Amino acid sequence: MDEALLDQTVENILKVVFSYVDHRHPEIVFDREADHKKAVTYAADSAVLLKNSKVLPLNDSQKVVYIGEFAEKPRYQGGGSSHINSSRVTSALESAKEKGRNVTYIKGFPSDRDELDEKELKAAAEAAKTADIAVIFAGLPNVIESEGYDRVNMDLPACQNRVIAEVVKVQPNLVVVLHNGSPVEVPWEKDAAAILEMYLGGQGVGEACDRLLYGEVNPSGRLAETFPYRVQDNPSFLNFPGDGKNVNYGEDIFVGYRYYEAKELPVRWAFGHGLSYTSFAYGNLRLFSKNMADHDTVTVSVDVTNTGKVFGKEVVQLYVADKNGTPQRPVKELKGFVKLSLAPGETKTAMMTICARDLSFYHEELHDWYAPSGTYEILVGHASDDIRVSCELKFDTAKILPFEVTGATTIGQLMSDPRTAEKMGEMITKMMQSLGAAAGEQEESGEEGSMGFDPEKMQDMLYGMPIKSLASFGGSDLDVNVLIKTFAQCL
Repeated sequence: MDEALLDQTVENILKVVFSYVDHRHPEIVFDREADHKKAVTYAADSAVLLKNSKVLPLNDSQKVVYIGEFAEKPRYQGGGSSHINSSRVTSALESAKEKGRNVTYIKGFPSDRDELDEKELKAAAEAAKTADIAVIFAGLPNVIESEGYDRVNMDLPACQNRVIAEVVKVQPNLVVVLHNGSPVEVPWEKDAAAILEMYLGGQGVGEACDRLLYGEVNPSGRLAETFPYRVQDNPSFLNFPGDGKNVNYGEDIFVGYRYYEAKELPVRWAFGHGLSYTSFAYGNLRLFSKNMADHDTVTVSVDVTNTGKVFGKEVVQLYVADKNGTPQRPVKELKGFVKLSLAPGETKTAMMTICARDLSFYHEELHDWYAPSGTYEILVGHASDDIRVSCELKFDTAKILPFEVTGATTIGQLMSDPRTAEKMGEMITKMMQSLGAAAGEQEESGEEGSMGFDPEKMQDMLYGMPIKSLASFGGSDLDVNVLIKTFAQCL
């Protein structure tokens, strides 16, 4: 190897070392224990309580059985390049033992493969039957979910679903804890009393899970993705994985909640969903201004009250909806969120600011972000499917979209552009009057083949008609080239 190349490589490494020394902060102490505590806090704040039929939180007087090897060996990180060597990982089972909880453990199924031992299954069912509560720690092993390959379905390992199905037959107080990096199908959801989504929560996931299950921490995480009922409901289902060479991203902007809402398709749990051991009330939604232009910002505020009996955190979510009939726009889009910490009975005000970009979509012909003038709805709530309060905002833009009039330009397009709407409106009025007069003459004369004139239906038909068709419509003698020139002069 060329020595000069080695010298250059060593120099690159030394630059990083010297940069660290030059910018070092002696007051910052590397403390593994303190960092681990932070990891536990972050994992607890990020976990999502998906369902709870008043079985959580648990208490130390209850006899609880933990089932599933994830209780002993939590899957706390992804595979491939996301894999690191953590300084310390404490499982939910270890945490329970350290705190003297009344918990026993049955392996039930392995954490690294889809394999079922009938003896373990029987032991799990027997233990669950004699317990007050059964907690099954389920999830996706690395062999199913990792970078480098794609999942072919959204199923949990069959062995886990089998154990859950058998346990719930003998123990209705069933809690399922999930360790997974992305949504899964949960065919047993109606039978489970509670479901806690821990995701891949990092090295603090086990201790965080213990705190959440026993109410030392109130769940406050929210889903950053939608859980559909089945993989077939996914917007990319018909396009993925393609033909082996090409994949068509046919869903365009309609991914996640934007697809499910536009499709009016029911989902298992919506984007932004997450339960708590307390409850929250929303009120007094205010816009600091109800009108906005291109370079303005508007502050949105809403009061949130903890109406329950325990401390909790609420993620206040702000969505915007275009109410102007703009084609190919989502029903609503998330534009901001704030997490509030609230004691029982306490009220705080969440404040968020929106600008024209928050109302906009990228317009390819304009080569810029664009929001049409008109009305936008500001929606604030607990989740994308749980909007609590809303109000309207008026927006006015000075941006003018490029518009080229051709024979294929429709009457509707000309009516929707303020520069050509007046001229086109005058022409439509004359045509409607002419058609109305003709229809009246037919009825008076009793001629067969009456036109059946309906102004609303006629207008709908006209709006979808290209102007090149006007020359042959209703006996019109309009010249297409003259029409194109007339409207081009308006632009």
